[in-house]
Amino acid sequence: MGRIAGVTAAETRERLLQAAAEVFAQRGYDGTRVADIAAAAGVSNGALYAHFGSKADLLVAALEAHGRRMLANLFAADPDRSVMELLLVIGRWLPRRQGAPGHLIVEALVAARRDEDVARPMRDYVGERAAWLAELVRAAQGGGELDPALSPDALAHFCLLLSMGSALITPDLHAVDDGEWAALLTRVVAALARPTTSHTEAEHSH
Repeated sequence: MGRIAGVTAAETRERLLQAAAEVFAQRGYDGTRVADIAAAAGVSNGALYAHFGSKADLLVAALEAHGRRMLANLFAADPDRSVMELLLVIGRWLPRRQGAPGHLIVEALVAARRDEDVARPMRDYVGERAAWLAELVRAAQGGGELDPALSPDALAHFCLLLSMGSALITPDLHAVDDGEWAALLTRVVAALARPTTSHTEAEHSH
């Protein structure tokens, strides 16, 4: 099984990422061999290694691909959405997260604790996600949406904890009512908003 005739390198890479997500979800990181992913994608081991250096690289690349798709769909749905609205939309998804992205993050986090080959790219992956979130926070602070006194790095870390924790606490382990969760999120996001002038003046007067 070499490279499939008429299939571009980009299509082969995408096929490998899809196969990796499915096989890792079914068998776990430790229970998956590179040959299993190559077979599921319909390519040779050599074709796989032409795109990815190791099983660890494939795991993190599959995780990144799912994250990019999710964000692309989110922005495409409403490119003018404010940062506050974006945080609320993402937050509402968290308790319902299921399928390949959730399985991938769990496998990656567990494997990173035992395997330095996974830990290295995962540090980069988490660092990139944190940097993207912190930049989003700074943009919201600059636009007057979020309190400028908040630490962008601390808020990014908080968002990462919620996001990755939601992959571990799945609805079959513990479910929450959608309306109650949305109401809580609205309160949390409102607490992060830029203080109104009246509040600020009241604080200065005391």
